[in-house]
Amino acid sequence: MDYILRTVNLSKKYKEKYVVKDVSMNIKKGDLYGFLGKNGAGKTTTIRMIMNLIKPSSGYIELFGKEINNSSDIPLQRIGSIIETPGFYLNLTAEENLEIHRRLMRMPNKSSIDEALDMVGLLKAKKKLVKTFSLGMKQRLGIARAMLHHPELLILDEPTNGLDPVGIKEIRQLIMRLRVERNITVLISSHILSEVEQMARTIGIIHQGQLIKEMDADSIRSYNFQYLEIHVDNDKLASVVIERELGICNYKISKPQVIRIYEKLDQSQEINRALINNGVNIRQCSFAKASLEGYFIKLTGDGLNVE
Repeated sequence: MDYILRTVNLSKKYKEKYVVKDVSMNIKKGDLYGFLGKNGAGKTTTIRMIMNLIKPSSGYIELFGKEINNSSDIPLQRIGSIIETPGFYLNLTAEENLEIHRRLMRMPNKSSIDEALDMVGLLKAKKKLVKTFSLGMKQRLGIARAMLHHPELLILDEPTNGLDPVGIKEIRQLIMRLRVERNITVLISSHILSEVEQMARTIGIIHQGQLIKEMDADSIRSYNFQYLEIHVDNDKLASVVIERELGICNYKISKPQVIRIYEKLDQSQEINRALINNGVNIRQCSFAKASLEGYFIKLTGDGLNVE
C-alpha cells in the first residue's frame, strides 16, 4: 500500500512523563485523515514531531517512503502545514505576507499568490492589511500560504479552533474541496468530533498520548452496536451489583443515575432482576444504538466536543 506518512512507535517523553507513547499512524496517499482527540491528548506534539520541530524520544517517522532522521530530510517543498495558530505580519497585506513565503520557498512564479488567494476566497482582499482580518479570514489565509507551493501533503492542526459555526463550515468545505481538486493528502487534527466525522475518510483516535484506534471512517459510521441504557435511583449501588453480581465490566455511568451496559445484552431481563433484587429502583430501561460519540466514549471512557 502506498503510504504518504507513517509513524512507527513514535514517543515523546518530558522528564519521566510520556506525552505521546508508541503512536503508529498510517496515512495513505489521497486520504483525508482525521486525528481525533481531546485537547491535551497529544495531537500537536505528534504533529510537531512529524514536522521535525521537536525530536522524538523513540520511534521513527516515514514521509513519502523515506525515514526522517534530521531537519534536512524533511521534504518541505512537498508539505504544507498550519501548526497551532498561523502567524502573520499584521501590518502587511495578505498579498505581501504570501510574497514573503513565496520567496522563502524559492518559487519563481508570482501568479501563484493570486491563485492561492482565489482558491480560499480572499483574492478581493489581497490588498487589505491582515490586522483587519477576522479569525476565519486568517485561517483561510493560513491555508492559502500552506498551499502556495502546491504540496502533496497538507497538515492542519485544529484549523477550525475558535471559529463560529459559519467559519467552521467554510473551512471544512474548503479542505474537502482542496483534497479533491488538488489531489492532495490531508492530515487534520481536531477535538471536535462532528467535524472529523463529516470530513475524514480515515480516523485515528488518540487518548492520553496513545493511538487507541485507527480505522476507516465508513466502518465507524456503520458500527451500529447496541447498548442497554438503564435509569436508576442509585448508580453507585447499581455499579456494585453490575460488577459483583453480574460480572459485567464493560459499562459506563454516562451521567448521574444513567448506566450504559455494552455486554451481555441478551441477558437484559437477568440484569433488571438482579438490580431490583438488590434494592435498585429502575425508572427506565431500553436498548439504543451507539453513535460515533458513543463509540469514542466506549473506547476512552470520556467524551468529546460534538458541536
